[in-house]
Amino acid sequence: RMSLREHALSLFRCAVSTVQPAPMMKRAVKLQGNGCPQLLVKGQAFPVKRNLYLVGFGKAVLGMAAAAEEILGDHLVRGIINVPLGIQDYLQRAGMQEMLLKPHSKIQVIEGARNNLPDPEALRGAVAIQELAEGLAADDLLLVLISGGGSALLPAPIPPILLEEKEKLTKMLASRGAAIQELNIVRKTLSLLKGGGLAQLAYPAQVVSLILSDVIGDPLDIIASGPTAASSHSVQDCLQILTKYNLLHSLPKSVETVLSRSPTKPSAPQDYSHVCNVIIGSNTLALDEAKRQAEGLGYVTMILSTAICGEVGRVALLFCQLIQLLCLGFAGLGEGPLGDEVRGNLLQLAAELEIPGLNLAEFLQSLRGLEAERAICILAGGETTVQLQGTGKGGRNQELALRVGLGLHRAMEGSGSLRKCEILFLSGGTDGQDGPTEAAGAFCSPGLVDEALQEGLDVEAVLSNNDSYTFFSQFQGGRHLLVTGLTGTNVMDIQAILIRAV
Repeated sequence: RMSLREHALSLFRCAVSTVQPAPMMKRAVKLQGNGCPQLLVKGQAFPVKRNLYLVGFGKAVLGMAAAAEEILGDHLVRGIINVPLGIQDYLQRAGMQEMLLKPHSKIQVIEGARNNLPDPEALRGAVAIQELAEGLAADDLLLVLISGGGSALLPAPIPPILLEEKEKLTKMLASRGAAIQELNIVRKTLSLLKGGGLAQLAYPAQVVSLILSDVIGDPLDIIASGPTAASSHSVQDCLQILTKYNLLHSLPKSVETVLSRSPTKPSAPQDYSHVCNVIIGSNTLALDEAKRQAEGLGYVTMILSTAICGEVGRVALLFCQLIQLLCLGFAGLGEGPLGDEVRGNLLQLAAELEIPGLNLAEFLQSLRGLEAERAICILAGGETTVQLQGTGKGGRNQELALRVGLGLHRAMEGSGSLRKCEILFLSGGTDGQDGPTEAAGAFCSPGLVDEALQEGLDVEAVLSNNDSYTFFSQFQGGRHLLVTGLTGTNVMDIQAILIRAV
């Protein structure tokens, strides 16, 4: 029979393939009618003349643009997209032709944002997009393609802020553990195009945004910092975040200038009646597909949450406790004092983590009675945060997998129930890149730490140096790394717990 590792890999690949740009675009967008053609976007109709323009930015946008150009044909006048550095060359070498634009495309491609950080090339692309938007008239239609990574690919700081000043501030926030939502609030407060800026520049043209969400809860104003959505945040929110991370007194002069000029009270809301924002792909869509696949493989499958967030160590603990509870169930001990203790710990952890929309008590209730099952799969999605303390190389998914491995190792010392089950945990980034590494994530099982000790590797030292990638590369020849290559899409991370009776 297939190994748990093969099953987990199959689930991950299946989840990612359902949010690939081409199938998503084709599900969402159609062009119909010859006399006076219309663009149909999720059921809404927009008349099309020779007035259709396209801009885009993000990790999945090249594939989205290729699919869009195929759908739009000659109706497209001109386009500009900002995509990650090297992606065309990478997709070409990987044989992923369907994600590349055809020769003589009307869409100009600008590559930038090395290592997902804004740079002069990304700025050049943002300025070109800004100029295209500013030149549109009332009967023009602007199609905007947005995906994760869009924030770094649309940098246009409000003068006099320089790109490197904004970048330095973002790095300082990230190193102090700021969540992606907090980073985005600061970025868009200091940006011309974010926080609805692009939509306002394109006025009075009709703006239709097709969005691949990489943010928990799919909030339009947060994904890629919301260039076509009204911002729900004020300068006050930005100042609060800077205060929280103790950065208010070490700001560049230019940032101080812009923040002091901006109205701190919300002004009259701007008009967004010319904008239509549509989410065409998300973590939920990917997990639903993985669930179907897991059930097809014979697992009783449940989705824990699509909004897993919080500090990676606490989230690892949540997954470890959940695995312990499931194993107690398999051993017929789920309803005893031990099961009650683990349940209590889980509820306490969930309360601390404040995962949006997670009703853990209800989830745990539905786990009861699964003890008779031979194989269980729990799926989750979202995005954790890592507070960097060391100088190692890693990513949040590899660190999460390693922390779960360590947690299971400790639990094995105190409980026999884990030994009665075969267990695998996987965490991977759907874009195929976890931190500045070639891995998408990693697998772990309860025996991981014991085997590592035999190879002379100290897992706790690795974790205190945030060096999970180096560990997994050295350990058993990198067998526990999840390596997919860039996927051309991005809907945050996916976790899978697979357990079957031995």
